[in-house]
Amino acid sequence: MSKSINRRNFLKHAGAATAVSTVFGVPSLLRGKNLNSKLQFAGIGANGKGWSDIKEMATHSAIVPVAFTDIDLTRMGNVKRLAPDARLYQDYRKMLDDMGDKIEAVTVSTPDHMHAYISLDVMRHGKHVYCQKPLTRTVWEARQVRKQAAKSKVITRMGNQIHSHTAYRTGVKLVQEGVIGKIKEVHSWVATTGHGRSGVVDRPENPPQIPTSINWDLWIGVAPMRPYGGERIYHPFAWRDWQDFGSGAIGDFGCHLLDPVFTALKINGGPNTIKAEHSGMNGEVWPAQETLFYSFPGTEYTADKTINITWYDGGRKPNAKLAHLPKDKGLPSSGSIFVGEKGSMVLPHVGMPTLNFIDSKAEYKIEPVEGLNHYHGWVDGCLSGKQPSDGFEYGGNLTEAVQLGNVAVFFPGEELKWDAENLKITNKAEANPYLTRKYRKGWEIKEVT
Repeated sequence: MSKSINRRNFLKHAGAATAVSTVFGVPSLLRGKNLNSKLQFAGIGANGKGWSDIKEMATHSAIVPVAFTDIDLTRMGNVKRLAPDARLYQDYRKMLDDMGDKIEAVTVSTPDHMHAYISLDVMRHGKHVYCQKPLTRTVWEARQVRKQAAKSKVITRMGNQIHSHTAYRTGVKLVQEGVIGKIKEVHSWVATTGHGRSGVVDRPENPPQIPTSINWDLWIGVAPMRPYGGERIYHPFAWRDWQDFGSGAIGDFGCHLLDPVFTALKINGGPNTIKAEHSGMNGEVWPAQETLFYSFPGTEYTADKTINITWYDGGRKPNAKLAHLPKDKGLPSSGSIFVGEKGSMVLPHVGMPTLNFIDSKAEYKIEPVEGLNHYHGWVDGCLSGKQPSDGFEYGGNLTEAVQLGNVAVFFPGEELKWDAENLKITNKAEANPYLTRKYRKGWEIKEVT
């Protein structure tokens, strides 16, 4: 009844995209285009996940790659081979200035701390944006990005590709059809730890010299300046561990695993409260293990007026009894349990859902929902003017909740009350500074009005 689908095969299982959701306004130079038009495209971040995003965008017949940017000039090889005539830059700001209207749409695939700064700048230039998850590094930044997307009237999408995957779409349909009844609680977990990619928890004592290929000032961007740490400490991968740059396990995977939860239950606002428990932390890296307790207002798909959603990482998991599993079955390494009135649904990370009913005689045949191509859906939206699902309004709301978890970890054991409308924690004034950050001089982000 279920079929395992690994990440490598994820896109192979994704079908052709269709333009969906609410019509958004688009800049006049793009309004009225059809799906036979071309889209002048640039990528910010040219290797790693940046290359993955660029490569998949380029499979759309309408994409014309015209420019690429990376702060590390050694990471340009793939994009050079993909589009030999595209212009290459180390500073995305110079690219925007030089290229002007020759660029219509941009992917942002950088470390988390630069997502907001770059996306806001690109949208102010009137260009469509596809930004990797989490949409921003802080709660406040997520709100600004949401506001700027609406103000600029561009087509946006967050890069949590599994939003469009057949497994998650099937799980959403099962919940919304009431197959396991109204949802009483949800538990989501990931095996990834909050730190451990670099193998260190403090700054190197004798950092090496910065390679001539890397513009370290551009990489640091909005964050406080610190010495280059070597290739295994910050750039190009282990930055996720560090509070100044990444968002830990919840930031890395929360916008994936919590996406079908938000989508299925139609959560369209912040939590009422958030509380964290964890294994300990210092002032540099995130906790190795966390449990985060969210309470959200209930929706038409929940059993009560509130719904509790619990997050676990670093090897922590919920009690398997919640899933009503057969004795010979265990929980996947990462996934979610939707606990309903009639039974439970286990939705593995990148795997088809399984159902377990309280009534042992109950049966239900799962009919998979066709997958869509997340990348192509954004391109089609840019061309048609129709905003696809998972735009910055939705993605920003999900990111706000994820990053509230990273606020709560600084006050373990304390339940924080959240006022989403006023972007404020009402019962702990000391927590509010963690909703944003101090920006390095010359890299400030102004509030969107």
